[in-house]
Amino acid sequence: MRLLAFLDGTTPTMGVVVAAGVVPVAPIRDFYADVPGWLRRARASTRERPRAAASLTLVPPVPDTAKVICAALNYASHAAETGGRLSEHPNLFARWAATLVPGGTPVPVPRTEPGLDWEVELAVVVGAPLIDVTPDEVAAGVLGYTVFNDLSARVHQQASRQWALGKNSDRSGPVASTVVTADELDASDLHLETRVNGEVMQSGSTADMIFSIAELLAYASRTITLRPGDLIATGTPPGVGFVRQPPRFLVPGDIVEVEVEGIGVLRTPIVDSSYRG
Repeated sequence: MRLLAFLDGTTPTMGVVVAAGVVPVAPIRDFYADVPGWLRRARASTRERPRAAASLTLVPPVPDTAKVICAALNYASHAAETGGRLSEHPNLFARWAATLVPGGTPVPVPRTEPGLDWEVELAVVVGAPLIDVTPDEVAAGVLGYTVFNDLSARVHQQASRQWALGKNSDRSGPVASTVVTADELDASDLHLETRVNGEVMQSGSTADMIFSIAELLAYASRTITLRPGDLIATGTPPGVGFVRQPPRFLVPGDIVEVEVEGIGVLRTPIVDSSYRG
């Protein structure tokens, strides 16, 4: 099943994609309060009149209360290009849900940064509570998958061992409004790609992950209860901008597209810090 998050009037709403468009299912907060029940209704809603997808205003597919957890250096080839040491455990950091924006939203470059760096990622959307689970138990708590771009302000990220500022600049978390449910997508070997103004910058596969999706979520659940609507970004393949010689970053006027096989393309325009739209 393919779900899509959009505004129904002023209410963030989850819908199901059908051949003729999108059928509303429930407000996003209600949807994540009873994921199994709303999924059953979504499967039975194909007789309802759909909305034209092109006419919808898209929103992030998770509630504004979501925890956003990201995995650093979780692709072997990306760890190698940065000179990073392979960790015995997943290296997880947090983003603020307020940084999440849908595709097409202009993202400003902070005034003190030379630009923003790109990071295409497969993101997991939690569908049931996960509390101190084993990797074998994780699958029962996964709703599905979406596309994430972990735009990074490298000057601030590298100025400290704490990454909060470098990973939370304004609107720096573009996320696709689409969620493909886990029963329809094998996430073990998906192609990921980043393009800047049409030029391929990253090309890799989820098969290069050091820690699997199940291992990431199980590890996080040992200390943090993962709840429906939480978002876990699983890391990025090689080809980021700051390791290039010379370094290359996204600057105002650039268009960055990130794509994950089986889910779709997330497109983001880059603007300068004066943008107030």
